[in-house]
Amino acid sequence: MRELKIEELDLSNLIRKSETVMWGGACAEPLTLTEALVSQRKSLNNVNVFLASAFSNTLSPEHAEDLTFISTGGVGTTGVLTKIGACDVIPCHVSQVASYIEMGKIPCDVVFIQLSPPNDRGEYSLGATSDVLTTAIKKARLVIAEINSQTPRTVCVEPVTAADIDYCIYSDRPMVQLQSAPVTDIDRKISGFCQDFIPERATLQVGIGGVPEALMADLSSRRGLGIHSGMIGDSVVDLVNCGAVTNEHKEVDVGITVTGALIGTKKLFDFADNNPALRMEPSSITHDIRALSRFSNFVSMNSALEVDITGQVNAEGIGAKYFGGVGGQVDYVRAAGLSPGGCSLIALQSSTKDGAVSKIVSQLSGPVTTPRSDVGVIVTEFGAADLRGLPLSRRVKAMISIAPPDHQERLEREAYDLLKIRA
Repeated sequence: MRELKIEELDLSNLIRKSETVMWGGACAEPLTLTEALVSQRKSLNNVNVFLASAFSNTLSPEHAEDLTFISTGGVGTTGVLTKIGACDVIPCHVSQVASYIEMGKIPCDVVFIQLSPPNDRGEYSLGATSDVLTTAIKKARLVIAEINSQTPRTVCVEPVTAADIDYCIYSDRPMVQLQSAPVTDIDRKISGFCQDFIPERATLQVGIGGVPEALMADLSSRRGLGIHSGMIGDSVVDLVNCGAVTNEHKEVDVGITVTGALIGTKKLFDFADNNPALRMEPSSITHDIRALSRFSNFVSMNSALEVDITGQVNAEGIGAKYFGGVGGQVDYVRAAGLSPGGCSLIALQSSTKDGAVSKIVSQLSGPVTTPRSDVGVIVTEFGAADLRGLPLSRRVKAMISIAPPDHQERLEREAYDLLKIRA
């Protein structure tokens, strides 16, 4: 491992023509390195950038003149690029990404990583993420690390050592942070319906957003809950501190919150720092259906852009605009469906903010992310449609019943026109 000062970092001498650069997403973005890439982009030769979710302002659409962007979705500020076509999208499940890197289907030549300072054994932690970075480090020709003194030293299954790193720089700066989403009255109504499907001692997978935040607040009076989730936010800290989350009833990883990414604020990072009751795992553990199906009472919560009246879910884009992603939704929906006592929840507001456009539709205006054969329960502020085991005629009736009332009559007509089903 060779140490460099940031002013000595000349990426044009390190990154070869047409190579692909990858870095940790969300709060794990090594800002000093990514900012250097952007500032030096004119000197690079046809370089590709593989993006995860992002919540910084490092990248802008004009950077696509010099860099070619690829991603598996448009989450966060990456969505600014995907929505205008400045970032090409690989539609795949989170559980597939590491194997695609391993196989070379997703190129990974240079990896930027953000690390904590080393422990007394000389081991570095990946801090706010694990997901696919351990695979990327092994696959890459070149690994450049930003060792940030403000990165939490989280417990990782595979810590990084100096032997894994080619070059490093040191920094002392705040990490990317994401504030908890504001919770609306509609979010609270949706959460109220979701609670009916969460058994005692459940193991939870939740994302980020208003509805998950509302649900986590509503679960504060529960006891014995567990967490096994691709990401966690600040609200998990509150559930642990109030005694709702203990992880004591999980079949595996008893007593331990398992996640692949910390997406929150310093509150979450401080909670995770040197915390033996929290472990960062790669996506092969956080999203693998074989690992997830070991849990009973596993409940997943995800969102959607729209859902059709038979239960097909679109979480990716509307028309030609791509601003969502496949993500881990299907991984978790299928795992929850296989879990004894488990349930998958797809929660969304029933319409756009002005009420003009229903998100419960007769036909999707984008791709099918989760097929109706996998879907469990769809929840809006007007109720929950439990589609498990229902034939099409009853599915349509259930879905229309949770659509905005002003749109239900039209949906009934369209259901008959399209499917010859009278709702």
